[in-house]
Amino acid sequence: MQFLCDKQELCNAIAHVSKGVSVKSTIPALEGICVQMEPGAVILTGYDLEIGIRTRLQAQCDATFSCVLNARLFSEMTRKMPGDTISFSIDENLQAELRSSDTVFRISAMSAEEFPALPVVESNMKTPIAQDMLRSMIMQSSFAASVKEDKPILTGELFEAGDGMFYVVAMDRFRLAMRQEKVADLSAFHFVVPKKALTELIALMRDDAETPCEFATNGKHIVFSVNGFELFARLLEGQFHNFRSSIPGDAKTVVTMNTRDVIGIAERCALLISEKNKAPMRCVFADGAMELSCKTSIGVINDKIPAEVVGESLTIGFSNRYLLEALRACESDKICLHMSGSNKVIKITPPDGESFVYLIMPIQLKN
Repeated sequence: MQFLCDKQELCNAIAHVSKGVSVKSTIPALEGICVQMEPGAVILTGYDLEIGIRTRLQAQCDATFSCVLNARLFSEMTRKMPGDTISFSIDENLQAELRSSDTVFRISAMSAEEFPALPVVESNMKTPIAQDMLRSMIMQSSFAASVKEDKPILTGELFEAGDGMFYVVAMDRFRLAMRQEKVADLSAFHFVVPKKALTELIALMRDDAETPCEFATNGKHIVFSVNGFELFARLLEGQFHNFRSSIPGDAKTVVTMNTRDVIGIAERCALLISEKNKAPMRCVFADGAMELSCKTSIGVINDKIPAEVVGESLTIGFSNRYLLEALRACESDKICLHMSGSNKVIKITPPDGESFVYLIMPIQLKN
């Protein structure tokens, strides 16, 4: 049994599919890529029981056969082949051969019977979303997803739709990131996708793609179809926090600033902050400016940038890292900070509307 295909297409497919392969597992087959041959095509699958990635390549093939190859070896061998095409063959004893020009690799394969089946998700109810929009929404919110496993539901992102609006939300115990877009003719849904799966989905999407990303779910699993790949993921179980109840309304102080200015002042402050030398950014908003001061055992910084301050003057403490991660994700030339006191949550939005909303808990300052 054998197939012949384009080297670059095969390398690209293996690179993406390998992201679904288990690094270390008690099931040896999960450390490999399942190769399924069928007339005119070859199907590659990586699956670690949490996320799976599958793709189909056109190939010269007239047989039906399946096996599992070690993902690292398969990837390195194909990548280092000298020619433009690769010939793959395997015998009934699972001895595989990869050939290109004068280079020949021979390796042992595993039986595909040991490779677990991907979840079954009916695809007749696929939901299409523009790739550039979905990619932007995930990238502008995923930074707020929790990295701690004590509350698994917060390690993913909420996908919610209703009344013509689409929301992507991530949060931990100290911050929240919400992106929203108007999307017509979108059926209602509510589920939480693991951040790991969304990280791989971003890698599969392209901003210039003309075709949408489509997804379907059976309530326990979701499958995304994008650019010739299918990404399967187990949805997170549990009750996601009602994000709307956390977003404050009117503010006593509203500050508008140039995003790059705020990033610059926060990055300069970050030079004095580390895991061993933690300290809040002390920010004073008054008289058309934001004044910053911070002191650690490394040194002291005092800085100032222009700001449009509407309402009461305010002194408040920020987490340098939380503020920077939010600002680097927002993709807006200017930002608005909505505040109602030194101990109340800070809301960050664009100057017009609320296409994104970031919430950050302030840090209590010592007098």
